[in-house]
Amino acid sequence: MNQSTTPIGPDPELLAQLKGHWLALIEIAVWGDIKSDKLGATSKLRKRILDLGERLKSLGADRDWIPHKRERLKNLLGSCLSMRDTLLLTERTAQDLTGGADLDALTGRLIALHTIVMTDLQGLENLWAEALQSINKDALSDSEEAGE
Repeated sequence: MNQSTTPIGPDPELLAQLKGHWLALIEIAVWGDIKSDKLGATSKLRKRILDLGERLKSLGADRDWIPHKRERLKNLLGSCLSMRDTLLLTERTAQDLTGGADLDALTGRLIALHTIVMTDLQGLENLWAEALQSINKDALSDSEEAGE
């Protein structure tokens, strides 16, 4: 995809999918029947899921206020990395759960979210990284031509 036509941000449908899975996760974490033998594990999981929601919101944030496309892409890629790290921390925290009627539902939602991030979102991240690389390459070429 040409760097000038690369959208800076995930499409609304993908964001809606991510948000839907996150809403189901937070509902299960707060209202569902999940248990752990470790003291404080469910509370820690709730905090991780809230943090994940903040990262997902950041992923879909409007970046038009950032004046340069290069900086918008860097910000977006940083948001992706932060969200991915938070998802992995959430998954690790969920491993401390040991039971409850809603454990399978929570695990299923985490797997679904993980799958979307590692497939659909990863493909977009690659496009954004290529666009950033192209912008950097063009800027380098322009500066070399100006220096000659």
